[in-house]
Amino acid sequence: MRNPLKFIQEVKQEAFKVTWPTGKETLQGTLMVVAMAIVASLFFLLLDQFLKFLLELLLKVSF
Repeated sequence: MRNPLKFIQEVKQEAFKVTWPTGKETLQGTLMVVAMAIVASLFFLLLDQFLKFLLELLLKVSF
């Protein structure tokens, strides 16, 4: 890095080239993340309950 001032100017130029998401795109992305988090949590809840059921069944049979 030769000149810090030139570096900062180049960073600023590159930042202006960035295509920032619109408000609608941000909202859609947020809703998708929330929806996938809910789906994943429900999946793991059901998997946990199923495995709990199997373990309780196995323990009842063994005694």
